[in-house]
Amino acid sequence: MRNRTLGQVLPNAAAAYGDKAALAFGGRSFSFKDLDAMSGSIANGLAARNIAAGDRVTLYAQNCWEWIVSYYAIAKTGAVINPISAMLTPDEVAYVVEDCGARAIVSSADKAEALLDIGANAGLEDVILFGGGAAAGAVAFEDLLRDGKTAFDIAAVDPDALSTICYTSGTTGHPKGAMQSHRNVVMNSALSSIMHGRTGADTLVSALPLPHAYSNVGMNSTMLYGMTMVLLPRFEETAVLAAIQEHRATLYDGVPTSYMMILAHPDAGNFDTGSLNRCTTGGQTMPAAKAQEFEDRFDCPLLELWGMTELSGVGIANSWYGENRHGSVGVTLPYMESRIADAEDAQTTLDRDEPGELMVRGPLVMQGYFGNEKATAETIEPDGWMHTGDIAKMDSDGYVWMVDRKKDMILTGGYNVYPAEIERVLARHPAVAMAGVGRLDHETKGEIAKAYIVLKPGTGADTEEIRSFCKQHLAAYKVPRAVQFVDALPITGTGKIMRRELATLDA
Repeated sequence: MRNRTLGQVLPNAAAAYGDKAALAFGGRSFSFKDLDAMSGSIANGLAARNIAAGDRVTLYAQNCWEWIVSYYAIAKTGAVINPISAMLTPDEVAYVVEDCGARAIVSSADKAEALLDIGANAGLEDVILFGGGAAAGAVAFEDLLRDGKTAFDIAAVDPDALSTICYTSGTTGHPKGAMQSHRNVVMNSALSSIMHGRTGADTLVSALPLPHAYSNVGMNSTMLYGMTMVLLPRFEETAVLAAIQEHRATLYDGVPTSYMMILAHPDAGNFDTGSLNRCTTGGQTMPAAKAQEFEDRFDCPLLELWGMTELSGVGIANSWYGENRHGSVGVTLPYMESRIADAEDAQTTLDRDEPGELMVRGPLVMQGYFGNEKATAETIEPDGWMHTGDIAKMDSDGYVWMVDRKKDMILTGGYNVYPAEIERVLARHPAVAMAGVGRLDHETKGEIAKAYIVLKPGTGADTEEIRSFCKQHLAAYKVPRAVQFVDALPITGTGKIMRRELATLDA
């Protein structure tokens, strides 16, 4: 059975794998048939509320089984999935919902008050909540699950139709919605599975946030190839190790920080992790020494990869069956092309081992940024080559080695954080005259954001006040961990803050 659209994935999985365990979460086990039936009920509930092909539905919650059921229910209707981080603040959620024109949002009951306010202001027609009694004005997920028929006629959509809008932090301070087709998403999971040898014999443990492209690949690979996914609400060292031991997991997907924390945990050696036969890591650079340490201690290959939301996930990876080169993110996925271009001239391809901008082309490249033709044109060249903004080099065998990160982006614990977005919030503080945000190296998170602030004359503020203000408007991972008050910031002749010079101000 060929999966051409996301709506086909669960029905085909139910037909192929039936009562086999597809998902374990919170002490419960769900078969492929279970997930297909529940997603059918929710799809019928959405259709009854006039959600149809092309409509946008936002999915906003922590890792849970309801998230997965909702994801495939939305896909069955042909509507466009808009998965967003559960860490976003109401201000950030409101921006995304308005920008993509979402008609409905599916979330957890604890977010009811904020979402009903957003719905009233942003044109949301339905707020659907799970995990408790529905608040006045909201729809109870449990009612849709109980009342809806499990059979659902999947909407007929083109594989190249829009399936997902995933928002990435924006360099201008506003996130951009990367448009992914059904073909983009399904194909990425298929090609990633080829690189890592994922089959129905595997059990995967993951604590990655489900809206993240990396986690999405693991989830869809599970459904496509009959794996079992053990999903954790969040990362915690002993919880991951205990899940691997209990479920005899063969696979673990995690960001480098998670491996460093596991290595540093005093009880790590007390768990039986002998069932693991390969692990993957992405989201930030994995130090080669740490990768080797993990392999030595756990007797398990650690395969580094590289990807982007704009590719629906993985674009380059070390292969389980090929040579695993620590320090490299691997080789380009099948059907895709990558090259290293002159950073000043995208048409010029550099020689092997010369650093330049990594560019990619092929069937995984997004359709563009939703409602943002300017940003799309700046990112995707007319001949299809997409700018990644990452500086890398390629060796004679085609392995890619990351040299530097995107110009200003801060990569903290696998999350992309852009200085401009934080600076926009800092500028709203009544005592702030000027603010610049730079990066600091961090032992486990890779990097953290540091704010350099010039106060207005006659005003005052301290670090905790600034951080508390940011927490009201930014997701927790975006809040600057360090704050330094300075007399002036380094600026260019045109008045732009020179972010790379901010470190010269370090006290």
